[in-house]
Amino acid sequence: MQETYKKQVWQHFEEFANYLDRWRDRNLYYYQDIEKLHQFLIPQNSNVLEIGCGTGELLAATKPNVGVGIDFSESVIAIAQQKYPDLKFYVLDAEQLTHEQLSFPNFDYIILSGTMGYLSNIQAVLENLQAFCHPQTRIIISFHNYLWEPLLWLAEKVRQRRPQPLQNWLAMPDIINFLEITGYIPIKQSRRFLFPKNIPIIAKLINQFICHLPLIDHLCLTHYVVARKRFEESSNQSVTSSLPSVSIVVPTRNESGNIKSIFSRIPALGSHTEIIFVEGNSTDDTWDSIQLELERQPTHPQFSYRAFKQTGKGKGDAVRLGFSHAKGDILMILDADLTVAPEVLPQFLTAIASGKGEFINGSRLVYPRSDVAMPWLNTLANKFFASLFSFLLNQRLKDTLCGTKVLWRRDYERIVAQRHYFGDFDPFGDFDLLFGAAKLNLHIVEVPIRYQPRTYGSSNISHFREGIILLKMCVYAARKIRFL
Repeated sequence: MQETYKKQVWQHFEEFANYLDRWRDRNLYYYQDIEKLHQFLIPQNSNVLEIGCGTGELLAATKPNVGVGIDFSESVIAIAQQKYPDLKFYVLDAEQLTHEQLSFPNFDYIILSGTMGYLSNIQAVLENLQAFCHPQTRIIISFHNYLWEPLLWLAEKVRQRRPQPLQNWLAMPDIINFLEITGYIPIKQSRRFLFPKNIPIIAKLINQFICHLPLIDHLCLTHYVVARKRFEESSNQSVTSSLPSVSIVVPTRNESGNIKSIFSRIPALGSHTEIIFVEGNSTDDTWDSIQLELERQPTHPQFSYRAFKQTGKGKGDAVRLGFSHAKGDILMILDADLTVAPEVLPQFLTAIASGKGEFINGSRLVYPRSDVAMPWLNTLANKFFASLFSFLLNQRLKDTLCGTKVLWRRDYERIVAQRHYFGDFDPFGDFDLLFGAAKLNLHIVEVPIRYQPRTYGSSNISHFREGIILLKMCVYAARKIRFL
């Protein structure tokens, strides 16, 4: 039965190979939106593999460094290779694909766009693709909403859509289940594109704004999932056995009374712990306190210390300065007010070094908090912005405003390389990292912490003014991420 179905699909594409581009041109508005989605998800000059590449338009649109497409139709691949001679195309069956068949290194992105509907063994394909994944590889699967099946069937009958063979119609939970049973972690899932005909003004209004609204988005034609391969601790030897080094950036402004505790309470982390203080134009003697403690610290092979004076303004500027000087494999932020205890940092290290996540965000909203540590109005604001950012980023976040964030230095460098997409507009530093991590489809997980009242000084935050800034940032992010 499986081989019979596969042969039917093969015969269909062999028969329609010379008409694929004609049908694509008839529905160009839809295909351009698919290209726009993948151009957003995939940075240019990445190594990209597309499964079921057709005549190659989507692969070419990603502007890859190495672009490889496979399809099991000889006629389709011949057309693709003629159209895009700079890309590599192969006649291969994804259900029997092995690493030996493609003489390329592992890929940064693997695309399955509209492919799941034609596969006779989805599980086998996803299992085979594991051999082409490194820890940063992202699998991007896009497919039609099963609710559209009768409408698309009707479109075929009135010759508005290319005739189709018998297809698999899969819901989002089906795709998630396939990913989980084949060793992948779904990172992001979303929906887009509700109005498939390019009627001026109306189509843009619906597809850019209305279709992303809650509940309405479930009616969208295009569903997609971004996933990564699950790397278990036992198989992630490059991380766990070599013990990564850690750099902790501590932005400090008017925190003189906490400096001694920071030095004494930060535990040894990884193979080496680098602590970087960035002093931000304090009006007390914070800088002098840092210098005094630096002189008192004995030489220790596990620790190293550095301190810098900030020339710019804001915590975001301080974090970027500290990260630019950091030498560790893993980068951490620890606020100098000590409302997040330094003793919890090993939990963050374990989460990222074991492969449980790639961007670790602290969450203060799980355990109970005193009203002194976080007044009720602050709690309400934190929950509001967490919900808003979860909607904007398509990833669940319980607390976006916690200052403790941890990521690999290699991923931070990728965020810096793409910072031009959002611009340098974040005075806090938290959202520069969150936006960048979401744009790169990093796997964001949260570590709950107990939030403590500060024991020295007062908050440097002007809640109303900075709340307005946060709202402006959300509007900007909506345009750049959600409503693009």
